[in-house]
Amino acid sequence: MPDNTRPASALRDVADVAAESLTDGARTAAAAIDESRSTAAGLETAASAIHRGADDLPGGDRVRSFARATADRLSTSADYVRRNDTRRMMSDVKTLVTSHPGPALVVSAMLGFLVARSLSRD
Repeated sequence: MPDNTRPASALRDVADVAAESLTDGARTAAAAIDESRSTAAGLETAASAIHRGADDLPGGDRVRSFARATADRLSTSADYVRRNDTRRMMSDVKTLVTSHPGPALVVSAMLGFLVARSLSRD
């Protein structure tokens, strides 16, 4: 009679190694995101620069208003990144995607296109 426990055991071993690799990858990604909080400082710097330069922009009040609104959104994003850890951000993304699956799919497709295009240029 053939030994059927050996393939099952080997499959379990492979699954354990894969799970461990995924867990390590997730930890590494979380650490990288947490370390990138300096991004918040960059967003805040960009927001300040846009606010300072908004009055000098050509194009009238509509353009200046759009620039100020963009600066406000950048500043709000910087505050969010500073206040929340990776788990909270991932939870918020999950909630947003489940609440609005259509727009989330469109954004995902656009990001995928941009990433593919940037990789094909290299």
